[in-house]
Amino acid sequence: MAFSFKKIDHVQLAAPKGCEDHAREFFNGILGLNEVEKPEELKKRGGVWFEFGTFQLHIGVEDPFIPAKKAHPAFVIENIEDLKAHLKNKNVPFTEDDNLPGANRIHVHDPFGNRLEFMEWM
Repeated sequence: MAFSFKKIDHVQLAAPKGCEDHAREFFNGILGLNEVEKPEELKKRGGVWFEFGTFQLHIGVEDPFIPAKKAHPAFVIENIEDLKAHLKNKNVPFTEDDNLPGANRIHVHDPFGNRLEFMEWM
């Protein structure tokens, strides 16, 4: 893949019970994040953790679950045009957003309906 994650801006993600396989398919299989083994004591809570560089993204189980409509992680991307092409190739819809001056950014929803932001500063 030609794009690379550079840093994480902010995070707040939750998912429903039984989310782990779908999270792995999306965050590892499509976005290429590496799964991190959770500490033994936390495994019983469910969810799954991922990392890129020195940053981690934790998907935690929330019951009852309601997708975050406003709260979201924002990722700074290198080569966002390559990411857009990759998402199109994987049939992952995204919305382009030009409301932030100086940023080329898109919004994607994860398999659970949470909003994700990807941006490249110009």
